[in-house]
Amino acid sequence: MAGIVGTVERIWRYPIKSTGGEQLQRADVDARGLVGDRLFAVRDGEGKFGSGKNTRRFRRMPGLLQLRSRYPDGTEQPELLDAHGAPVAEPTAFLRGYLGRGDVELAREGGISHFDQLPLSILTTATLDWVRAAVPGVPVDERRFRPNLLVRTPPGTRPFVEDEWFGSKAWIGDALCVEFVRSSERCVMTNEAQQDLPRSPLVLRALAKGHDTRLDALATVVSPGPVSLGQAVALV
Repeated sequence: MAGIVGTVERIWRYPIKSTGGEQLQRADVDARGLVGDRLFAVRDGEGKFGSGKNTRRFRRMPGLLQLRSRYPDGTEQPELLDAHGAPVAEPTAFLRGYLGRGDVELAREGGISHFDQLPLSILTTATLDWVRAAVPGVPVDERRFRPNLLVRTPPGTRPFVEDEWFGSKAWIGDALCVEFVRSSERCVMTNEAQQDLPRSPLVLRALAKGHDTRLDALATVVSPGPVSLGQAVALV
């Protein structure tokens, strides 16, 4: 497969890891990923970061997905929004009360990456439509899977077309070039409630049955550059 495979429909950035993110019309992308993406995280007293799962680096902290984060115009410090969308004045103090933990703080990335895996997650509308069809009655949009880019694919594109891209490079616009490596293995975070999306175990169950719990295309950045809505994604 080569040539244009879709266009950028939505751009998502998550200033604070494991919280809801912000939609953008354009973003700069460097070797680390979307500039500012997951640059901050909720860190506990053992140095683990708030997440939807427990691992060597991450600590499950239920409730974070009900919050959102964004960068106010012209600032490099993220703003945390509570479950009602109101800005929080003192994020660390709020998080300690909200999570019921006195050992957490809002922390900027240091020597340990906040990313679960690779810098960019890219999801197609063809795959997202498959998930919707697999769990009728359950509200599903890309927020459940937290991609950086949602790519609108042409009618008739098969679901999980992202699998065909692994090992290939793609230009997104004129300057940004990425290389597709593999897909993400999904966890219970896809089931969790966030804002207006209710909790449902059916989402992960459908992915496990239909695609071995894997979904999206993870990519590294070959050539940094900006990304904007409507730009073509062209495999090379």
